[in-house]
Amino acid sequence: MMEMNNICQSCAMMMKDGDHGTNADGSVSEDYCKYCFSDGHFKKEETLEERIEDDIRFWIDDECKTPEEAREKMRNIFPTLKRWKSI
Repeated sequence: MMEMNNICQSCAMMMKDGDHGTNADGSVSEDYCKYCFSDGHFKKEETLEERIEDDIRFWIDDECKTPEEAREKMRNIFPTLKRWKSI
């Protein structure tokens, strides 16, 4: 299972140093990556399904060989992330 404190709570990307977004005060966001979050705001207002469709290409790998497999995996993971939990 993924370590929740090391992944973006919007897209589930594993974050290393330099991957974190920024809060409104310029501090580093512990929850979101720089691709999803900057200056205290999400870069794109989108639905959970839009996020999943945008990210499919990043999830196709040895484990998820097709878009359908990637989509199913994301539909299991993304609703557990902070950004999508309340939806």
